[in-house]
Amino acid sequence: MKTLIWLDDIRNPFEGSWLNFSPIPLNELGEIVWLKSYKEFVSWIKTNGLPDGICFDHDLTDEHNQAQLTDFKLHNADVERFKEMTGYDCAKWLVNYCIDNNLKLPLFNIQSANPVGKQNIFSILTNFNKLVN
Repeated sequence: MKTLIWLDDIRNPFEGSWLNFSPIPLNELGEIVWLKSYKEFVSWIKTNGLPDGICFDHDLTDEHNQAQLTDFKLHNADVERFKEMTGYDCAKWLVNYCIDNNLKLPLFNIQSANPVGKQNIFSILTNFNKLVN
């Protein structure tokens, strides 16, 4: 059975149909680890190694969620105004971790409702995969 990190501060992976976002087939899922912040994400991977799959949300705190509601032009430069890190920051860290440790990325998908954040996460991860494959 495979391990999935569910990175999301709001959506409970055990409720509703959220696990349909899993890049791992549902019948192969074993452990589902629900992490809600950049700090938890980094700490879990440093302690346990890479999971088999990761589901990313972009906006991991109330300040990011509120900004999305009021500012639909959320870009990477705007992230600097936030104190908390985003799912995009997690994706960047993950790419660097894989580079530093000569590892392939786990399977991934993105359940974020933030279209710009979702595209940014998708771009950094797929571009890294293109470079190593």
